[in-house]
Formats: sequence, C-alpha cells, structure tokens
Amino acid sequence: MATAAAPSRPITVVGLGADGWAGLTETARESLLDAEAVIGAPRQLGLLPAEVRAARVPWPSPLRPAVPALLAAHAGQRLAVLASGDPMFYGIGRALAEVVGPAALRVLPHPSSVSHACARLGWPAEDTEVVSLVGRPLDTLTLALHPGRRLLVLSADATTPAAVAALLTDRGYGPSRLHVLEQLGGPAEQQRTGSAESWPHPAGDPLNIVAVECAATPDARRLPLVPGLPDDAYESDGQLTKRHVRAATLATLAPRPGEQLWDVGGGSGSIAIEWLRAHRTCRAVSVERDAVRAGRIARNAAALGVPRLQVVTGPAPAALAGLPTPDAVFVGGGLTAPGLLEACWAALPAGGRLVANTVTLESEALLTEWYRRHGGDLLRLAVAHAVPVGGFTGWRQAMPVTQWSAVKPASALHPRGESA
Repeated sequence: MATAAAPSRPITVVGLGADGWAGLTETARESLLDAEAVIGAPRQLGLLPAEVRAARVPWPSPLRPAVPALLAAHAGQRLAVLASGDPMFYGIGRALAEVVGPAALRVLPHPSSVSHACARLGWPAEDTEVVSLVGRPLDTLTLALHPGRRLLVLSADATTPAAVAALLTDRGYGPSRLHVLEQLGGPAEQQRTGSAESWPHPAGDPLNIVAVECAATPDARRLPLVPGLPDDAYESDGQLTKRHVRAATLATLAPRPGEQLWDVGGGSGSIAIEWLRAHRTCRAVSVERDAVRAGRIARNAAALGVPRLQVVTGPAPAALAGLPTPDAVFVGGGLTAPGLLEACWAALPAGGRLVANTVTLESEALLTEWYRRHGGDLLRLAVAHAVPVGGFTGWRQAMPVTQWSAVKPASALHPRGESA
C-alpha cells in the first residue's frame, strides 16, 4: 500500500457497533462532534445523529487503494474515521497505520463482534479461532477445521453462512453446529442455529458472524498441523514430493511466521502448501513451467486451506524475475537448467536458506559441487515400505533422494575460505 505523510493533527479512529451512537463512549462522541469530516461506510455514517455536523465522506470501492488519496484530500482538517467494532482487529485501523504510521492515529475501540459473540455463546476468547472471509476466499476456512475446535467466521455478507455450511459439509464436517449471530450489540440482534449438513435458514442480515462447533464425520480426511500430509491429500500426476521426504524437507526449510518461500519446480505444490499451512502469515510462490500442473497446484492449495498461494507459470530461472525476495528457496525440479541455482542463491539475503532435492545422478553431481563450494549439509533420504511378497512381507525401496541444504552467509567468502 502507498504511504502518505503524517497528518498535522492526529486522525481519530472511532470503533462503532450495531448499537450506533448509543453505544459510544463520551470521548468517542465528543471526537465525532468536534470533527470537520468523518469518513466511513454508508451504513456507519447513517448511524450518526444530526448533531454531528461534519462532512460525511463514504469510502469508495475498492477501499484500501483509496486510503492515501482520501486522507490527503482532508489534510489539515479535524478528521475522524469510523470502523466496525475494534478498528485494529481486521479493521481499517491497520490500513491507516500502514499509510500514516501508528503515531498519527488516536484509536477509540469498541467491543468487536468477536467479543460480543464469545460473550453470547460463553466461549473463552483465547480458545476460539477467528477466520475472516472478508475479501478472502471461502477455502481459507479449511485450514482451521479440526474436530472439537470452536471457530468464529467473520462474514463477507448475508450469503456467507450458507457458503460456510456447504464447505463444511463438503470437507466432511457436516455434523458441525452453526450459530449465526446478526447485528450483535444492536437492538435488532438475533441468533439462528442449525447443523451445517442441513442448514435450514435463508440469507439474513449482512452484518453477521458465524460461530462453528467443529464436528467431523468418521470418514473425514485427517489433515494434521505438522508437515507430511498424506500423499492422497494431493491431486497429482506423480510429480509429488512424497510424504516422508516432504516432512524432512519442510523441517530443513524451517518456516517461521511471515517468511517468504520460493518453491521452484512446483509439481503438485506440496512443499509450498505445507509451508503456508505452518503459519497464517507465511507467504509462498510456486513456480511451475507446465500450465496443467500450475492449475493443479492452485486446486491443491484451495482444497488444503491455503488459496493465498501465488502460482507463477513459466520456466525458471526466467520466471523468478520480479518475485518477492525469498527467505527460503526450495528447488524440487529443473536443477540442471542453466543458471537456476545461481539465480536462487543470488536472490537469497544473508541468512536465507536453500534446499534442493533430486533423484538423478546428474543433478546429484551438481549438488555435490555446490556442497563443495558453499558447505551446508548433503544427505540422502531413503524410505522403504512393507509390501506383500507372495504369502510373506518384504521391503520395497523408494528411489533415494539426495538433498543439499545451506544457509547463505553474511560474508561473500565461504566458511572454508573459498570465494562464494
């Protein structure tokens, strides 16, 4: 998002609930009465009484790109911005802080819809997971589905509850109990309840939050939190880093919150998908030259709860140009493409990690050379599965995988003293 100069006077950000003016503190009311301009959604502006004489400015759509210009247009004025509930909880406060800086804001929060919902249901807020579907794909919810979990889903509009019920049923969570809480904290507050698989209610008020008590069918797919999802969780044409090797590879890549991965030679997208599943703030790009496989990667990402995966179709290293700077790079295919490893290594900042896997002798020789030049770890991963052998049982060896991993040093010199 574009940034703007800090305003000459603080911008007051007022959290507003469904109870409107009546629910505001005296401090919040005084701030709005003193304002020369108030920016907010049309619904929020309509909740203000006539004694608020400030110019009422509705947010345009799309909202976020318009923030810098709109703030600049009211520079020097006593400006107030209306937000739903707590402005800093999935609210406009974040965008404002990114544009003008936190010091330029005076935030007056109101109880959020999450606080109201937990109070109505008797759910401890610290044990309740919040998933926002405002401006986000419905498949985002999949990542939070686990038996026994309680979820609060921030709805995009009146159609969200039925869409949530349909997704839960499709993912094997049809027995889950839903509570749709509308107009929380206002005079028109109401609650509707039912199971996902037989959701009986038509679309209601667009201002709603969906509470989910997760319950799975006996045959629902088990998707653990740790790396190494079952291979059959992925749609694949065979180009898939297998489960046990994948778990070891993710452990070496070592994702941390907010970090960016390049998954080069995406195949079925499994490495990038499980990187994203590690934390909701992790980011990843999967680069795949084959358009059919690229489409498959996007479908796998949606089915496994991380539709935010960016998929780039094209050959590496050319397709790497312009991508966000990576904290880690995984190369799962195309190792022998001229300049590929060089481009990946050059893109990494100091402390960045590079992990490459191969099953061919030619690529293994290349990784051995990079190990000689840059150090790190070179290892072979071998997995065998028990299979029937006549009336007995024996081991069937999968193709061994050679893996090289290294952390890019701050110095241009290799730890052994060689030039990098």
